[in-house]
Amino acid sequence: MSFQAAYDALLARWNVPVEQIELTDEFGTTHVNACGPADGPPVVLLPGHGATSPVWFTVAPELAKDHRVYAVDLIVDAGRSANTGRRPRTPDDLHSWLTNVLDGLGIERAALCGHSYGSWIALTYAIAQPYRVDRLALLDPTDCYLGLRIPYVLRALPALVRPSRARSAAFLRWETQGLPLDPQVLELAGLAAEQPSTPFVRTKRPTDDQLGAVAPLVFVATRSRSQDAARLTQRITTLSPGAIVVPLDTATHHSLPSLHADEVVPELQKYFN
Repeated sequence: MSFQAAYDALLARWNVPVEQIELTDEFGTTHVNACGPADGPPVVLLPGHGATSPVWFTVAPELAKDHRVYAVDLIVDAGRSANTGRRPRTPDDLHSWLTNVLDGLGIERAALCGHSYGSWIALTYAIAQPYRVDRLALLDPTDCYLGLRIPYVLRALPALVRPSRARSAAFLRWETQGLPLDPQVLELAGLAAEQPSTPFVRTKRPTDDQLGAVAPLVFVATRSRSQDAARLTQRITTLSPGAIVVPLDTATHHSLPSLHADEVVPELQKYFN
């Protein structure tokens, strides 16, 4: 199966009408999958590295009952966005890109929800442009409050240095520790790993003072191999006293978001409403 066919197959499982939007700016073309009432409060979903926007198939349709949901393919990753213009090289560049996306969608303020690398983009954007962010939700955020565990980085390196479907699948199965990953999610992630894309912008962790200025809803994957869940929880509650922390006892980093919608969606709906 081709990457585009796998992308469409997972997108078809949203089971709601999806409007595919193309936005053009100095960085190139950004692809957005939108659903829900056109006049609903906007929610912008940012996926983790290599995941692409269809991975929200268990979350987006539920949020779309009350919100206008925009799932974005990152300009610095595989997907249907294409960095054909200026290359984003810094966090500020990514923030400029996301501002352009919001402007292109006609959104003044939105709820942002990100997973993993998408969480880092959402969090740092909320710090840099707080007047554009109405609510902030983070799914097992990485390089935000803590760095990645060394064993996780070492295990991920082969799939990053020499990406392939087999290496991607092996890494995801290792991290999810026997949880029943959806075959189509694995298929799309593996094909995405083999797609040419602009290198992602290296993360820069916010300062403690910056983290104290935000009060997100944070889902912590208790079984995550990417970072220590107890330390992550402690850092969030210490540095962001107004934050809401929701532990997900059966989740690992890469079993999110698709496997835990029953726990994640009600909390998001309550928070965004």
